[in-house]
Amino acid sequence: MTLSPAGPGTPPGEPTRRVDGGLPRRVHVGYALGSLATGAFGTVPGLLLLPYLTDTLGVAAGAAALLVLLPKAWDVLVNPVVGRISDRTRSRWGARRPYLLLGGLALAVLFAAIFAAPFGSGPAAAGYVAVAFLATATAFAFFQVPYVAMPAELTDDHAERTRLMSWRIAVLAVAILVSGAVAPAVVTAGGDGVPGHRWMGLFVAALIVLGAVGAFLGTRGAPTGTVGESEPTLRAQLAVAGRNRPFRALLVCFVIQSAGVATILAGVSYFAGQVLRDPDTGPTVLFACFVGPALLVMPLWTRVGARVGKRAALIAASVLLAAGAIALVAAPVLPAVAVYLVVAVIGVGYAGQQVFALAMLPDCIAYDTARTGRRQAGVFTGLWTAGETFGLALGPGVYGLVLHLSGYVSSDTGAAAAQSDTARLGVLLGFTILPALLVAPPLLLLRHYTLTPADLTTAAPTHRSADHGVVLGEKSR
Repeated sequence: MTLSPAGPGTPPGEPTRRVDGGLPRRVHVGYALGSLATGAFGTVPGLLLLPYLTDTLGVAAGAAALLVLLPKAWDVLVNPVVGRISDRTRSRWGARRPYLLLGGLALAVLFAAIFAAPFGSGPAAAGYVAVAFLATATAFAFFQVPYVAMPAELTDDHAERTRLMSWRIAVLAVAILVSGAVAPAVVTAGGDGVPGHRWMGLFVAALIVLGAVGAFLGTRGAPTGTVGESEPTLRAQLAVAGRNRPFRALLVCFVIQSAGVATILAGVSYFAGQVLRDPDTGPTVLFACFVGPALLVMPLWTRVGARVGKRAALIAASVLLAAGAIALVAAPVLPAVAVYLVVAVIGVGYAGQQVFALAMLPDCIAYDTARTGRRQAGVFTGLWTAGETFGLALGPGVYGLVLHLSGYVSSDTGAAAAQSDTARLGVLLGFTILPALLVAPPLLLLRHYTLTPADLTTAAPTHRSADHGVVLGEKSR
């Protein structure tokens, strides 16, 4: 296989995208399988890495928060670069698909390495985790950015992109459920502590391989869109993305909301152990209640979106998520079954929040392509995945800071130490009030998202500078 920078034009034999909106079911399923990889990596570090550092390697909560945050913050820089690289790649497998395979396999190997613990516990072990996590985040960028860029090039149809995202989110829900619920059980079955985490790392790595290879093979022969001109420099591409008002509003809202969702993921083990007093089975049941409803309500959310529009549906889902998180403040005085029912309500909101945000992103990309005549989906998705990854890292980082401020005591035994009432209050508030504050207020930004299906059909390329490739006189949307 040869990868090379691309110039204008379409390589001979490259398929064009379907304009009638219909995609084969094989493509729906094949593309969705990639969410096994994104779901596993998006879930397990957020769920287990912070407790692994504080309760197995003995790292103080404040330091652990930085170790979780800083490596993924690197993606803010690397993801847009990866997007530009994938925009300019040509191969016999298409522009994006080579990265699904190569990036996915590298991601699997490096993920297992995070939990290998070659230095035992202490500062050296913490430094090793930081370096391994940084390398894994880079590999994830090379998988995720091309993967997220594909829907805008698979079809021109507004509704078909929603259907494609529904398949993706359904598989994502399965990935989160399997990786999030089973990974803690694998740790326990493997003997807890370092040995249990090593087995868990291998389990998740196998799940990532299945998703990456499945997406690569499943999208074989799928439409890839006509390759058009892209802006000549990364700076020019970022400027164009910055001028896309609907994209800006959606991106900032989603990044902040991702941080809110990530605080819930980061707090599951702590909440199960310190609030529910069930450290063994609590995390698995919480995850089943959080993710399981997504598999049932996804068709309902799709119908809601078709009736009221994607933006309104996203707002409704986010409000439901935030309201459920606030209600969970009463968990210490509620029976366990009531707590799990409230978590299921949060899961219903989470399902809608994910599917509509991800369905609105390809619309922003398609609108920019129709308006400018340039193919730069990779830059948009590079910015998107950089922001999402940062949000998913920020959540555990903020949660770790809350633990630190509330006096959480770390341990190197593989089991949580006894905690004070103040520390348990920090665990509760970080799992409830904090995510609600991160999910609901950003919805105000969506008043700037005014993109409609009509905009996608009426958008026309605007005049551009021949010297600098910068769009001139474009509408502010």
